[in-house]
Amino acid sequence: MNRKRTVPAVTSLPQSPAAESDHRVRRYAITMTIRIVCFGLMVFVQPYGWYTWVFAAAAAVLPYIAVVFANAGSDSTESGAESPRQEIEAAPAVVPEPIEEAPGVITIHEKPQDRT
Repeated sequence: MNRKRTVPAVTSLPQSPAAESDHRVRRYAITMTIRIVCFGLMVFVQPYGWYTWVFAAAAAVLPYIAVVFANAGSDSTESGAESPRQEIEAAPAVVPEPIEEAPGVITIHEKPQDRT
């Protein structure tokens, strides 16, 4: 049975939990900052008129929207990992046959007449 390895591509991996959490906290903080601005405009802008009710409605509704967006994951669809390159099966490795050499023979002569 021939099995192919699948290598996940970095671009198809989901966002890391720390990065996703940071993104959700940032989105919540931005929404709540907009709510505080709406509340301030509702109180401090004079004379009161129809826009006061718009700011009041936004200040009342934005906490719910902020919590819903913060609890919703940024990537709700699971994407399968896709390999960025296609793996090509390698040809079988050719092992060269060892060359048989005659073992080297070293002869040592220890007679006095061989020391010249």
